[in-house]
Amino acid sequence: MSLSKEMKPVAVDLVEAVQMSATPQPIVSPLSEAEVRSIRADFPVLSQQVNGYPLVYLDNGATTQKPQAVIDRMTRFYSEEYGTVRRGVYALSAKATEAFDQVRSQVAQFLNAASEKEIVFTRGTTEAINLVAFSLGNVLLKPGDQVLISGLEHHANIVPWQEACARTGATLVVIPVLDDGSLDQTVFEGLLSPQTKILALTHVSNALGTVNPVAEMIERAHAVGAVVLIDGAQGAPHMSVDVQALDCDFYAFSSHKVYGPTGVGVLYGKYNLLEQMPPYQTGGDMILSVTFEKTTFAKPPARFEAGTPAIAEVIGLGAALDYVTSVGLDRIALTEEKLRQEATDALSGLPGLRMIGTASQKSAVLSFYLDYAHPHDIGTILDQSGVAVRAGHHCAQPVMQRFGVPATARASFSFYNTSDEITRLVSAIGEVRRIFTGSV
Repeated sequence: MSLSKEMKPVAVDLVEAVQMSATPQPIVSPLSEAEVRSIRADFPVLSQQVNGYPLVYLDNGATTQKPQAVIDRMTRFYSEEYGTVRRGVYALSAKATEAFDQVRSQVAQFLNAASEKEIVFTRGTTEAINLVAFSLGNVLLKPGDQVLISGLEHHANIVPWQEACARTGATLVVIPVLDDGSLDQTVFEGLLSPQTKILALTHVSNALGTVNPVAEMIERAHAVGAVVLIDGAQGAPHMSVDVQALDCDFYAFSSHKVYGPTGVGVLYGKYNLLEQMPPYQTGGDMILSVTFEKTTFAKPPARFEAGTPAIAEVIGLGAALDYVTSVGLDRIALTEEKLRQEATDALSGLPGLRMIGTASQKSAVLSFYLDYAHPHDIGTILDQSGVAVRAGHHCAQPVMQRFGVPATARASFSFYNTSDEITRLVSAIGEVRRIFTGSV
């Protein structure tokens, strides 16, 4: 008779441990220079010149470039497979529906959701957050309740909750940001109470690159009974995300930041919560039956997908997820961390440059300010050398206010960027200094 796990003697467990330790584990490493060169060839836009210089694209935090595989997949759909989904019995409609539904399963696997029924297609992270703030906020919040957000949030994870609080009488409470760009965890714990009904938190700050300890914060919020939404717009494209391991209640991300097309995004939600939420929009395809007297709504996720969806864009998202999965999210994370360290070292010694956001846990986002030039001037002059960075408040004005700057220049990296491009960035900043100060 075989022993159950509980009845196995210690010796057996030791043998198993030795056998497991003897099994070779795959070694994950950053992408090699040769691999990066091969990957760059997959992105047509990266081969062009801007103002006579090879393009250095460092605005990946805003949107990522698209591999040929995504472009080809969407072209093939429009050329050979186009039809509406879930409405026709003809062959093209059936083919389009099958391709569309396959992506829902693919996204569920990408996030390790328990079921594809927990995946709602939206227009992007912004709409996903608005959906939760409206649908869940209206049924969950009341006067005296609190919605907890952080001082690192994108406007898309601030304004919907302000509006939800205005509608329901709840109060918006903000977790403060420390000088290094991390969240004050001591204050966060003190803010949690039975009145905290929702925690809405960014996984990774788009303005600073701070990676928040979301797993620990989710656990603490759940301990007081709060529901947790994670804005994963800057998380899902750069690291493996396991929503079941995180135990978040909602997770949102956008296709266009994960190498897919614009106009589509994803909301993951635990099914028991989605079931309790009324629809955010109404119309076709989100109903079971309609009469002039009464409408019965469909089950999630269809309940939240009114109207004809962005079919080609969803299919393009599927191709993008195939692409990043083939590269490997763990390898992507290591490659981007290597670039972040190189760029941080290269920029830190530049005269007059102030790095905004120096938390120990960061993604490959460098937000900086020059004491002799406005960020908009920095962005314009860098563009003259073919270097594309973001300049502005990054839809995160409270972050700028916290650090006492009107805006920053932001270089955000992808796994297709190179060390040579960091050198180009540093050289272009040197040109900014020459123009404004006369120094080299």
